[in-house]
Amino acid sequence: MGIGSVALATLLHQEQLLAVPKNVPKNPPTFDLIEKPSQFPAQAKAMISLFQHGGPSHMDLTDPKPELTKFNDTEYKDDIQFSFVNRATKKLFGTPWKFSKHGECGTELSELLPHTAEIVDDICLIRSMHTGANGHEVSIRYFHSGIPGVLGRPTLGSWLVYGLGTESQNLPAYMVLTDPGGHPVDSVNNWTNGFMPPLFQGTVLRPSEPRILNLNAPPHLRGDLQQQNLELLETLNRRHLELHPGEADLEARIASYELAANMQSAAREALDISQETQATQEMYGLNEDATREYGTRCLIARRLVERGVRFVQLFHSGQPWDNHSNIRGALPSVCQKTDKPSSALVKDLKQRGLLDSTVVHWGGEIGRLPVTENHGDTKTAGRDHNGQGFSMWVAGGGFRGGMTYGETDEFGHRAVVDKVTPNDYQSTLLYLFGLDPKQLYYIHNGQVKEITNGRESRIVNEILHRPPTV
Repeated sequence: MGIGSVALATLLHQEQLLAVPKNVPKNPPTFDLIEKPSQFPAQAKAMISLFQHGGPSHMDLTDPKPELTKFNDTEYKDDIQFSFVNRATKKLFGTPWKFSKHGECGTELSELLPHTAEIVDDICLIRSMHTGANGHEVSIRYFHSGIPGVLGRPTLGSWLVYGLGTESQNLPAYMVLTDPGGHPVDSVNNWTNGFMPPLFQGTVLRPSEPRILNLNAPPHLRGDLQQQNLELLETLNRRHLELHPGEADLEARIASYELAANMQSAAREALDISQETQATQEMYGLNEDATREYGTRCLIARRLVERGVRFVQLFHSGQPWDNHSNIRGALPSVCQKTDKPSSALVKDLKQRGLLDSTVVHWGGEIGRLPVTENHGDTKTAGRDHNGQGFSMWVAGGGFRGGMTYGETDEFGHRAVVDKVTPNDYQSTLLYLFGLDPKQLYYIHNGQVKEITNGRESRIVNEILHRPPTV
């Protein structure tokens, strides 16, 4: 129990002689983005996440509640948790917008989502999402990193590229398309590599041209001279790595240099949307002011996965779905920006034969409450946060289309049937990519880390084309 045992433990750790769990290899892993085989046959190869920061109001968009409309402006009799007590009321707030059935499946959607209505037979609408927390950051981190509110953990994209690498060696495996207005709430934590090497963090594409800075070498260094310099750099780096085996940061830095060289031509071609037909550009809304910017990013996302990028995320500036006030004006505005491009992405992937192998996700970190915030003036009325029950949708990559799953209560407050947590969602996604969520782990400071960190989760079999056999 003395200082000697501490010193011994340190020496054993340095020599990699400490005992580890039986399912963990003793040899240190190498870190690269070379494509790796899945643990079992995969249904999905790539993913595009259209993350909607702020909490889209499900009872106004995706989850019709006739009882809420019937008892509009009456007192809600159940308990409720408010984030902003000084503006809170318990007056029920029926949606101002009409719902109707669409597609062969008959899924009901709000009139604010006319383009999503065109793809209902291709999407699985989950109406029973649940984080159990009403805050933005705590739920964002739960969705991205597996534990509510905890910083410093890798995000879902990091786990996927760590486990599977990428088909393309000329483009980053994990790419982030940010909004011209700035970063989303929780900023770079949305795409952090956490305790993994920096090789696995999201690579940010700038929201305007040039989307990647310093993509080309200066004119006087291009051609043969640049190639000679790169070959010399690679030789020196590999020699240095041989003297320092197992250095994750060094391996990641070398891989980053090699990727940067390969990107010089590949990235320019991938980001050149002028190659797309006029019909495709119009489908994404590039000819309309309201949809041009978001549509451009959705189109770029399709071009990236088409070229072998594993994981792409689109984010908004701030949290435009956080409709605490003026929901009658603010909600239609953000729907107008996103609805057409999001629908176009699913249609485009499908017509190119890519939807079967590409997961598309649309949703935020929380939903909204069924009661009014700032009750009274219609210009100030809105809805507070709600992590107890809300909606999101997924399409492609092994998810069943044309279905709804789960239910919230009669007022849309709480998930009451087939509740789905972010950990359930993460485990289901990993399964579709051919990864066992319990066997995809990373050794950090001698500890085995998983995306759910041992938290209870399940694969949601009911929403899959081919559920697990065990």
